[in-house]
Amino acid sequence: MRRLRSGLAAVVAAVTLALAGCAGLPTSGSVQPGLPADADAGSPDFALLPDSPQPGASPQEIVDGFVRAGTGPGPDGSWAVAKEYLTPAEARRWDPTANVTIDEPGLRGFSSSAEDQVSVTTTPVATIDEIGAYSPSVEGPTTLPFQLAKQSDGEWRISKAPDGLLLDTSQFSNVFHRYALMYFDPTWQFLVPDVRWFPATNAPTYIADALVNGPPAPWLAASVATAFPEDVSASPSVPVDSGVAQVELSTAAIQLGTDTLSRMQAQLAESLQTASGVSDVQMAAGTTPLEVEPAPVRSTRVSNQAAVLTQDGFGFLTGNQLQPIPGLTPAMTQVDPVSIQLSPDRDFAAARLDGGAVARVSADDGLVVYDQRPGLIDPTVDPSGYTWSVPGDAPSQLTAFAPGHDPIHIAEAWPEATQVSAMSLSRDGTRLAAVVTSGGRPSVWVSGVVRDTKGVPSALGEPLLLQLLSGSGIAVSWLDDSTIAVLASAGDDAEVVDLTVGGPSATTPAPAGAAQLAGINNGNMRVKGVSGELYSKRGSTWPQTAVGIFVLATQQGSPR
Repeated sequence: MRRLRSGLAAVVAAVTLALAGCAGLPTSGSVQPGLPADADAGSPDFALLPDSPQPGASPQEIVDGFVRAGTGPGPDGSWAVAKEYLTPAEARRWDPTANVTIDEPGLRGFSSSAEDQVSVTTTPVATIDEIGAYSPSVEGPTTLPFQLAKQSDGEWRISKAPDGLLLDTSQFSNVFHRYALMYFDPTWQFLVPDVRWFPATNAPTYIADALVNGPPAPWLAASVATAFPEDVSASPSVPVDSGVAQVELSTAAIQLGTDTLSRMQAQLAESLQTASGVSDVQMAAGTTPLEVEPAPVRSTRVSNQAAVLTQDGFGFLTGNQLQPIPGLTPAMTQVDPVSIQLSPDRDFAAARLDGGAVARVSADDGLVVYDQRPGLIDPTVDPSGYTWSVPGDAPSQLTAFAPGHDPIHIAEAWPEATQVSAMSLSRDGTRLAAVVTSGGRPSVWVSGVVRDTKGVPSALGEPLLLQLLSGSGIAVSWLDDSTIAVLASAGDDAEVVDLTVGGPSATTPAPAGAAQLAGINNGNMRVKGVSGELYSKRGSTWPQTAVGIFVLATQQGSPR
């Protein structure tokens, strides 16, 4: 796997306070909460340089200073001040971007077993691996050992340090920011984000290197496609001139067809625009500019209006009026649903009926009952027209249904899970989020969906743990392409856990009696109470916006 590569362009990273230059992966203990959902806010307007080693510093002071110096990548991203604490040989060997361990401020301990040996003990809340992928920590305290040696001038320096950085949560959000590498779904209709965390210094270089020269995250790799051929690589420097990122590719790119180049341009443009100061991308094959428009992609935005079932029927709620959905509104009078999910083109809906069966409701086919197995949970639909259904106590029996096709058993569905209480496909169809029970505890997992180039699903990839829940899951919904929300019980109350796929989480109380959840756009959401109240989340509050709601439907996109 590729390591993060320090860039060559000069953009001073914002850094403050104490930081560390070592990281190891923990091996035991309970899950720790991650960072707040907005922890990747932009850089502050100032930058402080860490202190260099002081004359006469003790071994522990040298290690402490080295840890603190991890907050300063410097203009060239080389962590030059941190390397001053190392012997010359170790400074050449030490890799600051091999990984990052993130902990809470003020909870580190130092100990010495000998004058030339110092250890740092901490409890991580999350880790960043060598490709920039984020994982919440499911382990307990970890100890990081340092070996020191006295130099010819009598000063102590570190002769052996763990690779990587140790940052507390506030420091991490200053030094590292969240970026999205964009890949295509297998049908080349949608762009799919693969969230990574890179140093803010020289972010365009990190992004282009990871997208062009590296692979997707392992859990997602079998579910996405890239337009970049293996024989095309990117230069190790991406300068930005007047907002235009200059990406130099190997000369093999000049032989590629227009469709491939257009898709490459789309991937690069959308990926690099997540970096501050980048508004456009210019590709070149060596010194030859590649003038091409980005390939068109399908949007995953949904209507901001709530799709609901009331005593007046089914449709979009506009004020106190119900706006019918052509074809679906009359078709919905044939059923008594307890859950509804609209397909992207709104030509059909998947519903769980009052009797427990899962059905497809459409204007063309009317009512088609797909699944009558006992204990079914709310179904979900994908852009290829499949309705996904599973019994809650039999996770391995996940099945996809489509008109005119035999049911498809989805292989490798949630291994080791004993129960699934909620699930929802991303609107691009590449990922399936679910609340499962594994090892006796409810968890939020996301899995890549394996499909062929026609969009036919066949399997799930290895699940990625997003969060362990303190209570049982009630519902899960995508808020946008990279964030989901989980409605969960919290004793006698309910809470909403807001999760970045590949990032931190935040938990807020939900309205009393919350029973259904629907994501909208840009992280916004609604919930329905058990008595029919409709609430929309605004900041940390939930103002009531309607009453008399029988079912709050979720949406999987908008018509093309």
